[in-house]
Amino acid sequence: MTIPAQKTTSDTIRQDPLIEKVLKRSPSYVASSFTNEQLHAIKMSLGPNTWGGHFVDKRGTFKFPFIKWRFYYVFLLGKNKRAYTRREKNLSMLMMFASVSGFIIISMLFGLLLLYLLKSALGIDLFPDTSLGIWDSVKSYFD
Repeated sequence: MTIPAQKTTSDTIRQDPLIEKVLKRSPSYVASSFTNEQLHAIKMSLGPNTWGGHFVDKRGTFKFPFIKWRFYYVFLLGKNKRAYTRREKNLSMLMMFASVSGFIIISMLFGLLLLYLLKSALGIDLFPDTSLGIWDSVKSYFD
């Protein structure tokens, strides 16, 4: 009974994503020569995959023509699971407050502009002989 269990664990090491990447990047004659014990040792030496699990994990390399260097890029997107320091928490709250306040102010200004344009389009004149000139410039686009 212990032999099939060992066989299953030894066979599953080659299906491990980390080991698959190592084997895929190795020449075929080297990849086929690894024993399961060696593959387990490689996996243990590379450590647990704590950096993985991102919602978006795009990595790659590219080379510009006529330049001898290769460049790499990493784009990671996911939930931040780190513990925040007190300073980071305060800065985060300040940024959230500034973002929400900015959104509200911009929305109010845009709403007031739309109300002003609607008032001007309907010909309502609240203050006689005064104009901001916004309606005239908007109207000139459609003439």
